[in-house]
Amino acid sequence: MPAPLDTLLNRPFNQTDLTPEEGVALLHQQDPGVIAAIQAAADDLRQQQVGDTVTYVVNRNLNFTNICEQHCSFCAFRRDAGAEGAFWQDWGVMVEKATDGVQRGATEICMQGGLNPAAKIDGSSLQYYQRLATNLKDEFPDLHLHAFSPQEVEFIARQDDLSFAAVITALAEAGVGSMPGTAAEVLDDRVRHILCPEKLNTATWLEIVGLAHSLGLPTTSTMLCGHIETPQQQITHLEQIRQLQQRAISQAKPARITEFILLPFVGQEAPAVLRRKVGRDQPVLANVLHLTAVARLYLGRWIPHHQPSWVKLGLAGATEALQWGCDDIGGTLMEEHITTMAGAQGGTCLTVADLRGAIAGIGRHPQQRDTLYGTISEAVGSEAVGSEAVGSEVSTGYTAPARQSLSQRRTA
Repeated sequence: MPAPLDTLLNRPFNQTDLTPEEGVALLHQQDPGVIAAIQAAADDLRQQQVGDTVTYVVNRNLNFTNICEQHCSFCAFRRDAGAEGAFWQDWGVMVEKATDGVQRGATEICMQGGLNPAAKIDGSSLQYYQRLATNLKDEFPDLHLHAFSPQEVEFIARQDDLSFAAVITALAEAGVGSMPGTAAEVLDDRVRHILCPEKLNTATWLEIVGLAHSLGLPTTSTMLCGHIETPQQQITHLEQIRQLQQRAISQAKPARITEFILLPFVGQEAPAVLRRKVGRDQPVLANVLHLTAVARLYLGRWIPHHQPSWVKLGLAGATEALQWGCDDIGGTLMEEHITTMAGAQGGTCLTVADLRGAIAGIGRHPQQRDTLYGTISEAVGSEAVGSEAVGSEVSTGYTAPARQSLSQRRTA
């Protein structure tokens, strides 16, 4: 270890960032007692930063097409136009799906899709994506659209010969309220060259997310984990995310990263080449939980909200992650294609009762939120209480609780 374990585990409580070398050292630990100490530290930090409340959002996924020009080695979702299983939802169907979501209490539509070169209006990709947003916002003005990843922004800009800033601005004006931090996979171009060689590179992903923050559009952040990446590359990814958030805060950008989400690789239906490299079809829960805890400690005070993927881990696995540093259990989704088509076994829809029951089952307090972590009063259903997003400002004045040393934890 670069420093004694107790020293490393207490650094986030003293507002000191772990170094990349220290993060890697934590990921390399295999002793069950040491891993238990890492878990306990992550859980303590979670409790200090956000308390014992676990949030969730009532949302509906809307994957508008799986026709895609790219051929990512982990993707079982994409299809060529005209191929069996290819789909491209028309405007009416998308409004019907949104209507169904709203009737079931959704405050958010999460909308992403394949990169379909034919998706244009009057020769413009941007006009098509704007129409995707305005069709829903015209029908439901108060519905939050969490839509269009950095990859989709790059695709639109490339198709229409526009700047990234012009695309982001136009999408926000059309009603997009926040950007999913997907398409990040692993922010290391050596990994990306194998996983997704046709996708935007690391620098471009970071540029687009940073621009979104500058232009007032909040984002999430993600990592696709548990495939060919190394612990060093996992920490490189976390370091890039941390620096991105630090820049947003230091430069007083109007928007920031709202949450970090680990997305474990599911390979059951993925292309055979990557499946052979990985050697398994489903995530290894123990590995995901270890990384979950290290991510909470490494991102420290910079990103207070962490979320597991119940689609990939199942509800039981996601609930376990709430004891390894996570404080949010995600959304109801209502419909999900991308991970399910890869062979995930977690399902495609959970009810509010499912989520609340899982949270209460571990003695934590469930709380509905909106997309930007503003609380939603249970008494008024969809009406948000207060104008401040929960955890939207980084705390700089907390005091660490008394914590057991590693030796005390081992003998407790």
